[in-house]
Amino acid sequence: MRHNKKFNHLGRTADHRAALLSNLACSLIEHKRITTTLAKAKALKKYVEPLITKAKNDTTNSRRVVFRYLQNKEAIKELFGNVVTKVGDRPGGYTRVIKLGVRQGDAAQIAFIELVDFDENMAKTPKAEKKTRRSRRGGKKAAEAPKAEEAAAEAPKAEAAAEAPKAEENKAE
Repeated sequence: MRHNKKFNHLGRTADHRAALLSNLACSLIEHKRITTTLAKAKALKKYVEPLITKAKNDTTNSRRVVFRYLQNKEAIKELFGNVVTKVGDRPGGYTRVIKLGVRQGDAAQIAFIELVDFDENMAKTPKAEKKTRRSRRGGKKAAEAPKAEEAAAEAPKAEAAAEAPKAEENKAE
């Protein structure tokens, strides 16, 4: 029976799995985004997020604890330097896993995992407006209606202004 055996073993021994996750975590910290299988990305998320939380407290002990997992000095410098400055105020959820489809050779689910605050494309997109309760009084639509009428009234004026220079050019020819 598999009582309380919840994490994915990834088809590896414990030592091999620890080395794999350590290498993936170092690559993620150094490159900010890596592509791997979905199962490994999910396992890596559970592995690296506590390390980032631990890195928020920059003490000798926390560096030693994180180094015990990663075993890479460059990754430790990057984690305690650039990564922590970006995620210092975030309460959690430092990584994002996005599915990419299946791999051609073996049909494995492929995904990329990235550090959330380092993706410029996601940071620039405006957030959607919050939905509000509908009321019988009209709300937003009633406020937008006069603006729409004004725009409709100005549209013929703008067309006429655009046609006037064309007419002058035809007369000059």
